[in-house]
Amino acid sequence: MKKGLRVYMIAASLGLLTAANVHAQDTTTIGQDLKSAANKTGHAVKKSAKKVGNKSAELASKGKAAVVDKIYDGKQGPNGQTIYINSKAKYYWIDKKGRRHYITESELIDKAD
Repeated sequence: MKKGLRVYMIAASLGLLTAANVHAQDTTTIGQDLKSAANKTGHAVKKSAKKVGNKSAELASKGKAAVVDKIYDGKQGPNGQTIYINSKAKYYWIDKKGRRHYITESELIDKAD
């Protein structure tokens, strides 16, 4: 009986030590956690900065166009965009990144008021 108990205790202690070693290998170090968090934060900041930059460019372009060029009241773009007319009588609309997209007069659509 003592021999069986002794074998059982040795086997149980070896099992606990093995389980502890396996668990210790699954954890990450603090440096790895910080690096992962920094990468995620950097990606989020980069994505947000692009959004802010695009919105700023859009607002600046639309503001300048509204002051310098005329707005075509009776027509709209293919997807409902505001149409501007520059000094050379060219029609264009401004996208979400602040870029001008020139279109022909035949591509304009009547506004549905």
